[in-house]
Amino acid sequence: MKERIYQSMIELTNGKQSSILLKKLTTSALSKKFIRSYTKVYEINIEEVSKSVENFKSLHEFFTRSLKEGVRPIAEGEKVFASPVDAKIEAFGDIRDSMTLMVKDKPYSLMDLLGSEERAARYQNGKYIVFYLSPADYHRIHSPVNGDVVRQYVLGQKSYPVNQFGLTYGKKPISHNYRMISELAYAQNRQTAFIKVGAMFVNSIQLTNVTEVWSKGEEVGYFTFGSTVVMLFEEDAIEFCENVASGTAIRMGQAFANML
Repeated sequence: MKERIYQSMIELTNGKQSSILLKKLTTSALSKKFIRSYTKVYEINIEEVSKSVENFKSLHEFFTRSLKEGVRPIAEGEKVFASPVDAKIEAFGDIRDSMTLMVKDKPYSLMDLLGSEERAARYQNGKYIVFYLSPADYHRIHSPVNGDVVRQYVLGQKSYPVNQFGLTYGKKPISHNYRMISELAYAQNRQTAFIKVGAMFVNSIQLTNVTEVWSKGEEVGYFTFGSTVVMLFEEDAIEFCENVASGTAIRMGQAFANML
């Protein structure tokens, strides 16, 4: 019953006009007045931000802020994966029943997530990790590893909340929301799926790096709203680091997995 009520309410408010209104509000000059309050409510460390709060023209510009050089050191080591975002680790583990992952006790099919049986089969019996970005987080996206971009494609149209309520009561937003999928080839002919998932109202995931070669730690894009990143790994490809636990905060650049 809770799921049906929640989903009905979201459908009533999640539409084209809502998205347009939200964009107008957050990009307006008037929204600049709310930046200071925003930093206090979400306890954002403004000392890390690349420029003074007063120099941002809108709330949206602050939301997609860059950081000062060096405040997010990148984990060293050719076999180390670095977190692509500032986030909370929402879930991680083994891909069950061959091609299913679990988030908030909901099963997600790899075929639904990737849109192809062939692409899903690559990650059969592999591992996954889900990073959730709250409105407080730094929203730039960085490459988790040195690798070649095999392909990039987009699936889905609308986006629904990916917060706690959304993951618990929503219609499997991770595999149904608008999402941009980058498949990266890295050492020893291995491959990982790097999935950026849109959030409520806003489908915009902006790429800032359109080259075919990514270096670990370099910026590749940003979210224009709170969102989620999912990474998939092949069988026997990685092991998670000791700092990886559900509900734990992680910063961009911190190690989260090692290649086997």
